[in-house]
Amino acid sequence: MNDDVRNIVLGVLAAGLSAALGWLSRTYLWKRKLRRKQAFFGLPENSESLLVVNRDPATSEPAVHRFDVFALLELSALIKDCGAHIQVVTQDSVHQGFGERTEFCVGGPASNRRMAAHMSAMLPGVRVNVDPEPGPDRGAFQIGSERYRLEAGVAEYVLLARLTAGDPKLSRPVFLFCGQRAITNQAATRYLARHHERLTRKYGNNSFVLLLKVINSQAYGPDVVELVGDVTRTAQTPLPAPAAPRNSHRAS
Repeated sequence: MNDDVRNIVLGVLAAGLSAALGWLSRTYLWKRKLRRKQAFFGLPENSESLLVVNRDPATSEPAVHRFDVFALLELSALIKDCGAHIQVVTQDSVHQGFGERTEFCVGGPASNRRMAAHMSAMLPGVRVNVDPEPGPDRGAFQIGSERYRLEAGVAEYVLLARLTAGDPKLSRPVFLFCGQRAITNQAATRYLARHHERLTRKYGNNSFVLLLKVINSQAYGPDVVELVGDVTRTAQTPLPAPAAPRNSHRAS
């Protein structure tokens, strides 16, 4: 074998080895990224998850708002990426606790009984005005001492929460998407899909509650979202009980 042939063979071997090492490196990084994603969402390979669908409060018939359908599609893509399975259930047909399966719960407490139960149990520092009568506080969030009013199409708020009961290593998380309007639910699911890696770096697999603000949805839809702040501690601290009305009748 002359020098030219030997150099060609060595070059081919070096190129093949380099390609193999590159493929192994990319595969390792991809698998590590996938494992982190699965851990954050509580969705190991072939695990089961629960997608809780709310109802459209604007209709008398059982129906789901189109923006909530879009939110469910975005969550379905996340679940599929993790290699997990989905069970879709309506908000009034879930009769089980939480922690055994990862749960994604969409919609405010007015349209989702499951959401109302989760907020009462795990977010005692949050109140949502569910009064159907028109008024400036209709749909408003109260988080601690702060109130966040709805300006339809201009400035709307949504809570994005990842909550666990007990040991986060043993209990599967519940994800809440509690918005003032259906389009804000979709905005929260899209925010989670885009920023879950950053949220993983910041919170790991621990609980968090974020308040998001959807800007000018009438022009930009669910795409322009501002992080108002981390309200985890405030949302998990019970609000003081409302003062009882004074008895105006005197004993005779």
